[in-house]
Amino acid sequence: METAPHRTPGPLPDIGEYAIPLPAGTPTDPAALLAAHTRVRAALSDETAGASGADLRVTVTDGTLRLRYRAGVLDADAAARIAGYHLTALAHPDRRSLLSEDELRFQLEELAGPVRELPDRRVHELFEERVGKHPDAVAAVQDDRRWTYAELNSRANRIGRALLARGLTAEDVVAVVMERNLDWMAAVLGVLKAGGVYLPIEPHFPAERVARTLSRAGCAFVVTEEGSTGSLSGTSAETLFVDTAYAEGHAGDDLGIPVRADQLAYIYFTSGSTGEPKGAMCEHAGFVNHVLAKVEDLGIGEDDVVAQTAPQCFDISLWQLLAATLVGGRTLIIGQETVLDVPRFVDTVVRGRVHVLQVVPSYLEAVLAELGRRPRELADLRCVSVTGEAVKRELVQRWFAVAPGIRLANAYGLTETSDDTNHEVMDRVPDGDRVPLGRPVRNVRVYVVDEDLVPVPLGAPGEIVFSGVCVGRGYVNDPERTAAAFTTDPYRPGERLYRSGDMGRWRADGKLEFLGRRDTQVKIRGFRVEIGEIENALLRVDGVRDGAVVVVRGTQLAAFCAGPEPVAADTVRARLAVSLPSYMVPAVVHWRQRLPLTANGKTDRRALTALAEDLDAGAAGEPVTAGERRLADAWAEVLGVPADRIGRLDHFFDRGGSSLSAVRLAIALDRAVTLQDVVRHPVLADLADLLDRRS
Repeated sequence: METAPHRTPGPLPDIGEYAIPLPAGTPTDPAALLAAHTRVRAALSDETAGASGADLRVTVTDGTLRLRYRAGVLDADAAARIAGYHLTALAHPDRRSLLSEDELRFQLEELAGPVRELPDRRVHELFEERVGKHPDAVAAVQDDRRWTYAELNSRANRIGRALLARGLTAEDVVAVVMERNLDWMAAVLGVLKAGGVYLPIEPHFPAERVARTLSRAGCAFVVTEEGSTGSLSGTSAETLFVDTAYAEGHAGDDLGIPVRADQLAYIYFTSGSTGEPKGAMCEHAGFVNHVLAKVEDLGIGEDDVVAQTAPQCFDISLWQLLAATLVGGRTLIIGQETVLDVPRFVDTVVRGRVHVLQVVPSYLEAVLAELGRRPRELADLRCVSVTGEAVKRELVQRWFAVAPGIRLANAYGLTETSDDTNHEVMDRVPDGDRVPLGRPVRNVRVYVVDEDLVPVPLGAPGEIVFSGVCVGRGYVNDPERTAAAFTTDPYRPGERLYRSGDMGRWRADGKLEFLGRRDTQVKIRGFRVEIGEIENALLRVDGVRDGAVVVVRGTQLAAFCAGPEPVAADTVRARLAVSLPSYMVPAVVHWRQRLPLTANGKTDRRALTALAEDLDAGAAGEPVTAGERRLADAWAEVLGVPADRIGRLDHFFDRGGSSLSAVRLAIALDRAVTLQDVVRHPVLADLADLLDRRS
């Protein structure tokens, strides 16, 4: 008897076939086979199971399950796995997992990162070993300042001793509130050497947010510098100025403070859905494992230069700062003003002989645009890493068209997992439509699971979760949110597991692929943003009774407010700026009498997103002059907005513009305007008038 619940008339071209005997007693009636096939199809993604009925047929004949498939869609290994899933679904219809024991072992063991024994050293101790080997070599450069390994080490030791003299004990939290400079580097090392926990704070962050961060972290000490204390009003933590630490006469030799592998190294705060930022706590073992993975996979060696470009509160800033100094290389700190001036940035990378560089994909697009307009030879650059946003295949194509000899590394990870956990280092454009996240780095285990933490079939979509040395301790002083995201690894009792909320799947080549988020968390300018945190801040604005935030075109935040009387959009944005960093303040604010609701009474976010896009189309007045039309075309290019939706009275930053997109605008206009011009003349008609007068 033959039962074929899923078939299409006509022959299959390029046929492959896989047969597997059915155990005695296995149901083979049409209803059972249909149910099994339906379950398997539901569990698998189209990329694995075949895009249509013409790609796959399952039949049972004489006690044998036969799977016939289009060879161009499935390979033999995938066909064998799918046949096995059918066998499990038939023989064990109540079993939660379709995976065989062999595939379960394969996913848990073979797809993990290679095991490496970590040195019994912390990051700062590996740095100290390098100081002993070449004290007079240059360790760090910022503009015209150059510090040798010996000088950097001595300054860090003096800061560490100044903290100890003030009573610092193991795992006391130390906020470092400084600009990105050489003294910041010394302060970070000094905190680690003294056994403290590094907490980065950007000096320009709103004082209210800084106060909440310090309070949540239980911060005991603040290390800062003159000119960076504006956001520190009201803090009870003891404050140490770096110049004071240098002047107190402390010894410059190594402290020798014992620091355990499981001791906290740092806390990075990310956006939180309850209205309060979450402070992810990571330990020294995960920290050193990550930095060594960067050294190995990006090929950082002695005498190599690594560019430090990321803001302090972006976790990638830490490996950028210290990785080179663990192997005898050099850190080049590139200031934010230079980063925002793309031509100057590219010149700095060339002049500084940078070997390894990491940027977000949107910034790499700006770099490529600049190289297209003014080509330069990137003679020393060997590897560029992109992170913080999903990278598109088209960008990879453009990169290798411009720089075919320079590797491109797609880095993926989360703050809670000691930063990056996966590297896909490419020397050519990858196959397929998506750029993979690559394989896990050493000592990191990644699973793709269902809601019950059961691994899903290879190729099927599921939540990406992490186990191993990379997993942090949880969120500081936040047991509820820690319990929601951190748990015990069910496959390795006693080890921590982190649920990321990211969705992904395993490709046939054993590399991870990112499919999106399962919640309301989004990436804005490379930063993780919880929509809920912004909405909670909205509700604290006087006069706002209800509020919602949606993402327009994937890059712009739009807020909707409701209440008895309208509150001006500028007032709402100004109030939000008191407690939120600039990248979390919505570009536009709309007022409504009430927010639309779904049938079950929840805010209708789909309707709000559509409304925001419609409102976005209602630009104020069509461009009139040739200069205005030219500028509208340029705005459309950098903002991702149709040109016919841009009006002459539109405000660049209210339309979703940022400092980075203003830089891209200047490049698109052949540098006829500068970043400062866009800031001073953000209205299209005004900027067009400036362009016309210069012409």
